[in-house]
Amino acid sequence: MTSSTRPNIVLVMTDQQRAGLTGGEGGPDTMPRLDALLADGVRFDRAYTSSPACVPARTSLLTGRFPSAHHVRQNSTGRHAQYATDLLDVLRGAGYALHFSGKPHMHPGPEDFDTFHGPFLHDGGPQAGQQHAAFDTWLSELDHSVSEEPTPFPVESQLPYRIVDGAIDAVADEEDQPFFLWLSFPEPHNPYQVAEPYFSMFDEAEVPERLAGPEALERLGWRYRWLHRLIEEKRPGFDQEWRRYRANYLGMLRLIDDQIGRLLDHLGERAENTVFLFLSDHGDYFGDYGLQRKGAGMPDALMRIPLAISGPGITSQHRTELVSMVDLLPTIAEWLEEPIPAGVQGRSLAPLLRGLEAPATEFGSVLGEAGYGGVSYTEHDRPPLHFPYEGSTFDELNSVTQSGEMRMVVEGRFKLIVDDRGEDVLYDLADDPAETENLSDDPAYREVREALYRRLVQWLMRAADDLPEGHYTPNVRAHNWRWA
Repeated sequence: MTSSTRPNIVLVMTDQQRAGLTGGEGGPDTMPRLDALLADGVRFDRAYTSSPACVPARTSLLTGRFPSAHHVRQNSTGRHAQYATDLLDVLRGAGYALHFSGKPHMHPGPEDFDTFHGPFLHDGGPQAGQQHAAFDTWLSELDHSVSEEPTPFPVESQLPYRIVDGAIDAVADEEDQPFFLWLSFPEPHNPYQVAEPYFSMFDEAEVPERLAGPEALERLGWRYRWLHRLIEEKRPGFDQEWRRYRANYLGMLRLIDDQIGRLLDHLGERAENTVFLFLSDHGDYFGDYGLQRKGAGMPDALMRIPLAISGPGITSQHRTELVSMVDLLPTIAEWLEEPIPAGVQGRSLAPLLRGLEAPATEFGSVLGEAGYGGVSYTEHDRPPLHFPYEGSTFDELNSVTQSGEMRMVVEGRFKLIVDDRGEDVLYDLADDPAETENLSDDPAYREVREALYRRLVQWLMRAADDLPEGHYTPNVRAHNWRWA
């Protein structure tokens, strides 16, 4: 594939978007413009993040490596990412102009792109005028909470609008070479707010019901209960607003969708020779278990992500294989007929994009990781945090809920999660989508549990770091498929 025939690539990433909340996924009609764009492409119905935290997940996207290999296991360590060649290197080598607009939370910086519009974070971004400054101040003062009223600023002040403004400027005159545009929205991450007409677009009484409320906490791990107690101490009665929280969240998705539509309108005919990739870095509790945001455990609410790809040469289909965001770098490399870099652990999805069969041995399971290391705290520990125990401000990602190690493997309808203390849980995702009934000690599931342990060991060996390269020649199979 020559540089003149290579398609443009637009990577649309949302932050903390739970899977299943668009019409194309069988949920509410939140993102009709995006659904229409993706209707002619591939939608992966069982896609997972590598980690339920922003920077570890985004580093996995860029490097094709799991957090235990790229070494970024918390949001504060992105600059220490370890890899040989990342996605930007591959694209630059393939002749692409590189553009970024939005929330970074990644190891590359502005100097790694031809244009960089940001950084936008959850309490503001680059300001152009008094109105944006006033909105950003209001957003910061919301303190990552749920707004009970419509945002008192016009839609043009919202971060997605300003991010798309920057993206349009970046690609306005890009005609000489194919371009890569990373459009990175901070929403629908907290704070949960949106202006009219989006605030009233989804009625509180009609939002999807919860899989489980706070009554499920006693059947879940201690991390969930610790987090719930922390939030209740700081914001008593916070869970009473769960319907407003959900309505705001869905409205934020429609706001994002309208801004994606603005970009598509600007691209016009250029969109016909453009590959669009859509995904989120991880999910959101969305009110399940009486929790907001993220921060405890590895439920599908946090681990599953929306993932879809459309564009020239991609066959319209739904795929049910278990895939990961770690798979995207090798997929893009193979699609562009570039070599898959050394140290990449993901599996190329390129044959799947063309509608070919995928071996069950390769795509019948998926790995997830969580924890920054050390020994896990316990339910009753209260160590020093990076924020005070007093007051209303809190961070759900903290020294306690993220402590130790957790590993997850999903195979078929079952999920096994094991932590550094040797405790495990086993869930039947088909019969128990809320993941509240632990089958680990049920004799009827002993063989299932043992098989998942064996699969987890295989994945842990696969996630071992092959870098640095030495004198020996590794046996690398086609598409980076190891078990096919």
